[in-house]
Amino acid sequence: MRRNQNKSGRKNEQGIVIMLVAVVMLFVVGAMAALSIDVVTLYTARSEAQLAADGAALAGARVLANSGMTSDPDPALVSKAETLARTIATQVAESNTVGGKNLSSTGACGPGLEISVCFNNNSPTDPQVTVQVQRTDLPTFFARIWGRTQIKVSASATAEAYNPSNATGASTTSAPPVAPICVKPWLLPNIDPTQALATGSQIFDSTGAIENADLVGKGWPNAPVTNPNPIGLSAVCGDCSPGGSGILAPSPGQYYPGAIDADDFPVPTQALPTCSAVFNSYQIAVAGCVQRPISCGATATINIDVNPYATNRDADTVLAASCLIHDNGAAGDADSIVGAPSPIPPFKFLAGNRNPIANAVTKDVLVSDSLVTIPVIDTTTGVAPGTTVTVIGFLQVFLNPTGTTMASTTQIPVTIINMAGCGTGATGTPILGNGASPVAVRLISPP
Repeated sequence: MRRNQNKSGRKNEQGIVIMLVAVVMLFVVGAMAALSIDVVTLYTARSEAQLAADGAALAGARVLANSGMTSDPDPALVSKAETLARTIATQVAESNTVGGKNLSSTGACGPGLEISVCFNNNSPTDPQVTVQVQRTDLPTFFARIWGRTQIKVSASATAEAYNPSNATGASTTSAPPVAPICVKPWLLPNIDPTQALATGSQIFDSTGAIENADLVGKGWPNAPVTNPNPIGLSAVCGDCSPGGSGILAPSPGQYYPGAIDADDFPVPTQALPTCSAVFNSYQIAVAGCVQRPISCGATATINIDVNPYATNRDADTVLAASCLIHDNGAAGDADSIVGAPSPIPPFKFLAGNRNPIANAVTKDVLVSDSLVTIPVIDTTTGVAPGTTVTVIGFLQVFLNPTGTTMASTTQIPVTIINMAGCGTGATGTPILGNGASPVAVRLISPP
């Protein structure tokens, strides 16, 4: 009788363990789910912080690249450029959310700040911007059981505005060259383009050093200056073929047309403006973006276009450039430089009435379609009747800096924004940067 009672008691205990395991698992799964929320929140906020730091650093470096300070490292210009770069970098960082919250800034460099923007001044011609963002009050969920209600998340990024030139005149033969894209097929002689005489000083010496940093902010045609150049950007020889005018002697501020072919300036086929629909191949290369990187240095050879050119190249150039800069025949259509025709660096660009970004019109912009890069070729021994020349550097210029219409001209007024020289001896893997500027802007810190 006692034995039967024991068996009945055990039967009543069946399933208790399973119930206990289920209850425990409920709490374990719930805890893991809560922990996963903390982990996901942390990783998401960390990614958002990194994106904010990357974008802010690149924006700051872009300001330094467009300011002219890498070509003219005057202390006053460097200070102004860094102030402007810090403002822009801070604005970019503040516009990003980290963990659902916008960060705030005092516009300074230092520890403990939500946004810190610092500069490396060891080389003004190769400046670096370091942005650190952090949030110390990111709320937790599961970690609260350990008394941890908030955690810290931070990220840092460093970007540089690399210019291979050394404005102090020291040798730069060991500096790696640059290779921008969207370069225009205008091969400019290595002669001061603001002067009228071909015997004037050079833009770069044989090492790639800038011979006259004061060219930043200058342009052509110009007046009044000593020996002014009254001719705007135009072709030395509109038709450089033997049956045309042939290869003429170099002239300040006038270019040799580059060959429009796969090896030199391939005809763009993507993202072309609608106004280029009836253009020839040369005009499309001007109005569009040639995606092939154009390098400079010892092995950076390129060809002059010696094929017959049936129409007026200068008129075709102005028409194509007008399409590029959105000049539709009315003053104010195109972007302009604040203070043009004699702007003082650091430069500010003002979006014109036909800027493709509608909400940018009449506002300051960091980039502009009017800002283009031109290769500078070695002309120390003249330009031989052959077709091959060596690219030794680049000028970044702003087309039509006053934003007036170019409809009635065959020459383009330009202002020099930057100079980047590699010289005749630079070798190595070119630095591409992240855009068309000859001053390569790129992130140099690991993600």
